[in-house]
Amino acid sequence: MLIDATAVPADRGGVGRYVDSLAAALDTDGARLTVVCQPRDGTLYGRLAPRARVVPTAASTATRTARLTWEQTTLPMLVRRLGIDVVHSPHYTLPLANQTASVVTLHDATFFTDAMLHSSVKARFFRAWTLAALRRASLCVVPSVATAEELATVTSARVEDLAVIQHGVDVDRFHPPTPAEVATARADVGLGSTGYVAFLGALEPRKNVPALIRGFARAVAHRPDPPALVLAGQPGWDHQVEKALDAVPHRLRVIRAGYVPFDSLAGFLGGAELVAYPSLGEGFGLPVLEAMACGAAVLTTRRLALPEVGGDAVAYCGVGAGDVAAALGDLLDDPSRRASLAEAAQRRAKEFSWATSAERHREAYERAWIAHRDRRSGTSG
Repeated sequence: MLIDATAVPADRGGVGRYVDSLAAALDTDGARLTVVCQPRDGTLYGRLAPRARVVPTAASTATRTARLTWEQTTLPMLVRRLGIDVVHSPHYTLPLANQTASVVTLHDATFFTDAMLHSSVKARFFRAWTLAALRRASLCVVPSVATAEELATVTSARVEDLAVIQHGVDVDRFHPPTPAEVATARADVGLGSTGYVAFLGALEPRKNVPALIRGFARAVAHRPDPPALVLAGQPGWDHQVEKALDAVPHRLRVIRAGYVPFDSLAGFLGGAELVAYPSLGEGFGLPVLEAMACGAAVLTTRRLALPEVGGDAVAYCGVGAGDVAAALGDLLDDPSRRASLAEAAQRRAKEFSWATSAERHREAYERAWIAHRDRRSGTSG
């Protein structure tokens, strides 16, 4: 099988962690794997999947237009030349002229159900490619039951025709941190000894960061020694973030840390008094799982797939600023509950592994190959 990793961004957000970890786990599992990637990632995939055939593209595919052009023109020829049986496109799009079995990962359905949470261009783009994938791919993979059910509601897809495969967690990177790792993370984000509430994710409307900022300000405004709020992640297009920040009282500290290096994430998440992720909806919720694996007490919402990840090992709140404020205040006032959640989170995180995810993906590749064979022969599977 071939994984097209050319859509992976340089900053290794959720899609990048999915593709990197899956490729490594498939390679460990003995899969006959080819990874096609951008030139900058050739060495990385050679290290992550040392037994795989790694094929960097001849030219940069860094822009969306360049990548799509390469995907539709060059990738099908490459697939034929390399003798590939199954092509896995891990981020919505797929080569329409591909003549082999195809698997496409559809990460969520919010482009249909909550389009206002995305830019209009992005929403139209991913709606169109989701429909194309459901129509043209041999099999579509989704990371949660919630995503499968949403797609069945807004498209002609049937839940039973989708492969629900949960993500795993990279325990080498996401683990209860040592004191040295916590100290390094604190230095990276500009903290001294102050306690802090952590957020990790892009600052986009779906993450509900303005409500988090306002809720945080309400929860800690009257505390004599308030914690800081640290927002880690790439800037997004949520213009309400700035307005919310402007309204925070000057005595309270909100840090926009930007991109936090991978090597500092365990210390950042595990060193927080709690991790707050009041998302309006996730196809899976990888930051929640990663925080759980780091031994963090996590506060999130019950939207879409988040309860599938958090179970009873996280605290839940509504999505409004008042809901967030009440839940944050309760947790900050209750160290024993935070400790109990942290212990439960570590136990639950162990239920999610990339090894299991890789095994399920291999089953999906086999299912896709059989469906493709039967379709070409005119038989039913």
